[in-house]
Formats: sequence, C-alpha cells, structure tokens
Amino acid sequence: MAEYQRIVVNEVGDVSVVRFRDQKIIDNLNIQEMGRELTSLVEVDKRRKLLLNFSAVEFLSSAALGKLITLDKKVKAAGGDLKLCRIQPEIYEVFAITKLNRLFEIKEDESDALASF
Repeated sequence: MAEYQRIVVNEVGDVSVVRFRDQKIIDNLNIQEMGRELTSLVEVDKRRKLLLNFSAVEFLSSAALGKLITLDKKVKAAGGDLKLCRIQPEIYEVFAITKLNRLFEIKEDESDALASF
C-alpha cells in the first residue's frame, strides 16, 4: 500500500476509509497533493468503494470541494461508490449552500456510512 502525505487509508472489508491529515484544507499545494492521492486510490489502486471521513477537518476551501467533485466523477466512471461522513456542521453548511449535499451521500457517522455500501 502506498504511503500518502495528505491522507490516511484503512481498509474495512472492501471499503477504503480515507481520513485527512490536515485540519484545514486550504493550502493550494496541499489540495493539489490531496487530489492526486485521492485520484490514485481510484485510478492506480483500483479501489471502488471509498468513504471519506472528515472527523479531523475543521475547514475546507472551495478548491478542495472541486477536488471532491472530480473524485466523485472518477469513482462513478469506474463503477464505484463514494460516500462522506463525520462532516463538521460549519463545513456541512457549505455543502448545503452549494447543493453538494445532493451530489454526495453524506452520513453522520462512519458505521452508518459503512453499512450503506
């Protein structure tokens, strides 16, 4: 398994659970690296079930949201499934305002999200 700078990946059954190392995902270089690492999970490692756990994330920039949208398209194109969980209320508000809460399947906790695959 590859070593990642911006994310930590654990396998729970056939689901790859991704946690973020950064509390604030705002730095452009870090966002680009995060995007590459997430894309690599799908395109290189051929992972089809991804759960992004945002429990450690306190702030997410619009550029980071763009990377998530791109990831969602790649996962769906590969016949996979992407879900999100443990999003802080302040960040969820951004998802709601931008209507991304309709694009992404968002669960409150990790166990609910894992059960929904």
